[in-house]
Amino acid sequence: MLQWLKNRIAQLNSLVKHSKIFLIGFMGSGKSTLGKKLAKKINQPFFDLDVVIEEKENKTITEIFEQEGEEYFRKIEQNTLKELVTTNSNFVISLGGGTPCFYDNMEFVNANGASVYLKYNSGILHSRLINAKTVRPLVKDKTDDELKLFIEDKLTEREVFYNQAQLTVEAKNLRVEDLIELI
Repeated sequence: MLQWLKNRIAQLNSLVKHSKIFLIGFMGSGKSTLGKKLAKKINQPFFDLDVVIEEKENKTITEIFEQEGEEYFRKIEQNTLKELVTTNSNFVISLGGGTPCFYDNMEFVNANGASVYLKYNSGILHSRLINAKTVRPLVKDKTDDELKLFIEDKLTEREVFYNQAQLTVEAKNLRVEDLIELI
């Protein structure tokens, strides 16, 4: 496992040469947490796409979903992503879990920087999301069993897009602090 991780870190180090690093993965995979630390480590600005959207819309993601619907949100998400890429020369950005799966977003990301998929299995994601349901509009009203099924189904559906990332980091048993130390 350690040699595999060192090889992956070497790949990630080569990606750091890119001026734009996109962190992708399922909700609860640690994109925002890792993104902030990575950006600080390599002295780049950090953006959380969801936070930028909330500031732009003056609403929470949950409010946007409830008031405008998912289709509206996905269009705003795409526009905001493209706007950030065209108006910033370098950054680390964490994308929403669904961002790579809509429109041409994954193709756009790969054409404009380095994409890194933070990969977890459904069991780990479930344990991370069970206590964070209220702030995540797609899972906020789900029971424990419904959440498990939702994660399994959505993960299967989304991995087609996530697997297009230029680097996949199998994050099971990996602490963010360990990854940052290796970078």
